[in-house]
Amino acid sequence: MAFLSIPNVRIAGLAAAVPKEKKDILNLKCFAPGEAEKVMALTGITESRLAPEGMVCSDYCQFASERLIEELGWEKDSIDALVYLSVSRDYIEPNTSTVIQGRMGLPSSCYTIDVPMACSGYCYGLSVVASLLSLGCMKRALMLVGDTPSKIMSDLDKTVWPLHGDAGTATALEFCQGASPMLMNLLSDGSQKDAIISPHSGVRNPITEVSLKMEYIDEGIIRNKTHVTMDGISVFAFATMRVPKDILALIDHFGLNKDSIDYLLLHQANKYIDDKIRKKLKFTEEKTPYCLDEFGNTSSGTIPMTMVTRIREDLEGKKNKLLLSGFGAGLSWAAVYLETDPFRVLPLIEV
Repeated sequence: MAFLSIPNVRIAGLAAAVPKEKKDILNLKCFAPGEAEKVMALTGITESRLAPEGMVCSDYCQFASERLIEELGWEKDSIDALVYLSVSRDYIEPNTSTVIQGRMGLPSSCYTIDVPMACSGYCYGLSVVASLLSLGCMKRALMLVGDTPSKIMSDLDKTVWPLHGDAGTATALEFCQGASPMLMNLLSDGSQKDAIISPHSGVRNPITEVSLKMEYIDEGIIRNKTHVTMDGISVFAFATMRVPKDILALIDHFGLNKDSIDYLLLHQANKYIDDKIRKKLKFTEEKTPYCLDEFGNTSSGTIPMTMVTRIREDLEGKKNKLLLSGFGAGLSWAAVYLETDPFRVLPLIEV
């Protein structure tokens, strides 16, 4: 198992940006009569946010970043790294992180890299950024995390379209000698890659005219080969079996006191899955906040979105012990334990 302990890094600030337009599950055309109500009851999702044409994840991450560094008083020349965690990349080439660096006017010395991960992205991103900062050679970094699933999913596919929402977030991290170590357990299983996949989206299966042809799969499921598909049964089995087991492995490996943890912050695929995980871990509902009712599954953005919209005052006002878990496409999953000092969390930005 990939257990890591990364010292000397702290979260300095957090911001999230979402589109103003809302997607109401009750009004979606992919549902037959009565289906929307059943999905709402099962998933806990009632609405999400929908990016307009021409707006993508990197735009929302940039809005969040610009507002955050202004609030923190960070000079752009002081930012040593920018890491973009998302499957919603502007281009296959060049890296979206480099594009954002140019748009923001960050120095050419700013290290930029894309990490194209989905639902486990926030946790994996912390492992990447904290590793860059922990020795003190780099002092400040921006970690941009989120997705605009509406750009890569079919609005005629009831298995994915109602569940997902668009968002972008920015987390500011900095070198801090003596900061409590970030403790991590990072895992993957590529043998199950087909559980969540966009079949024609890269160089393995280049996009052709055939790729763009809409296909009837089943009642309420129409998509083409560039759209994301999900095997819901396989994902449910994986999430409810492997995720709690490996969260407990992190707790056991580092000898953590589970009862002292203030919040369990889960990736929010849907409320039914997360409740199964929460109950297996014996966490209360009060310690397991959700925001998917208003924002849906924002992929790698669900954890920071929950922090911004549900526990902002606690994060700003006191020390906290946080247990994070992201899981999804890859298949990939991770658990991270953080002890945070109070840090700046901006109110939600609507663009």
